[in-house]
Amino acid sequence: MTGQPGVAIVGSGLIGKKRAKALGQARLVVAADREIVRARELSAADPRAVAVGDWRQAVDRPDVDIVIVATSLDVAPEIALAAVNAGKHVLMEKPAGRTAAELLPVLDAAERRGGLVRVGFNHRYHPAMLKAIALFREGTLGEMMFVRGRYGHGGRIGYDKEWRADSRLSGGGELIDQGVHLIDLARIFLGDFTEVDGFAHTYYWDMPVDDNGFMMLRTAKQQVAFLHVSCTEWKNLFSMEIYGKQAKLQIDGLGGSYGIERLTCYKMLPQMGPPETEIWEYPRGDESWEIEFKEFLEDVRLKRKPAAGLPEAIAALSVVERIYKESGYDHNT
Repeated sequence: MTGQPGVAIVGSGLIGKKRAKALGQARLVVAADREIVRARELSAADPRAVAVGDWRQAVDRPDVDIVIVATSLDVAPEIALAAVNAGKHVLMEKPAGRTAAELLPVLDAAERRGGLVRVGFNHRYHPAMLKAIALFREGTLGEMMFVRGRYGHGGRIGYDKEWRADSRLSGGGELIDQGVHLIDLARIFLGDFTEVDGFAHTYYWDMPVDDNGFMMLRTAKQQVAFLHVSCTEWKNLFSMEIYGKQAKLQIDGLGGSYGIERLTCYKMLPQMGPPETEIWEYPRGDESWEIEFKEFLEDVRLKRKPAAGLPEAIAALSVVERIYKESGYDHNT
């Protein structure tokens, strides 16, 4: 790949539009959607871009270097596999598939053909999370103990009729939608989870998928992640607390309706008592999409394995599937 990378966006809905605005040094070549009107609206962002109704016409173009898959999960793995086999690099929206098994052919093809596949865990790239990860890697927290995370929203009128409420398209409900973000973030600080306990249930919404998911995930060292995701939160919420033996990090908010994004570091003093406290606030808008895609362009340039790829998506989906099975949900059989 030389010059300005050409991008195809497959799926021209809300997420496709966000991706189109975050291309940075790349350019939109083609937008694809089964509803051609939506593809035309998206392609209008660049007068040189075209719109197509069949994703195959986008994936096969010789001027496309990167394919962004922003579709429902029932078709995402098929599109990604075709793109990899066509010699393209791919960014798949999280969680990339309905099950871990659906991603294995994509992973195999990418390894054989040398293609790079990134999965859109964009919450890694919020400024408070980036700062928290940097402090963690500097050793500020000391030996890790546990993570406590909550993430939720209140839905909207008709939420139970949207595509996310159809497990054939989504693979499940809140646990697979927002839950994978918390699982992915917790794995950064604690590593792989060897024991999975949890419960998913539908409390409020009239839909066959879960509206709340509860998780207790343990590592081989008995470090624990307590995680809760919900679409009955009513007031949008993001909170993540990361506990080490020397300090605690607390992240609140994601901007917008989730409140100002804030990171607080509570550092234990030798005499214990009230901790040394430092606070960072990030009032600007959400730049995670731009930062994430800029890193992917560097991955491609350097031929570097993406930090959030198919193995990370498979790890998160494996947790989700285990909890769905324990909770009696039979979404993918």
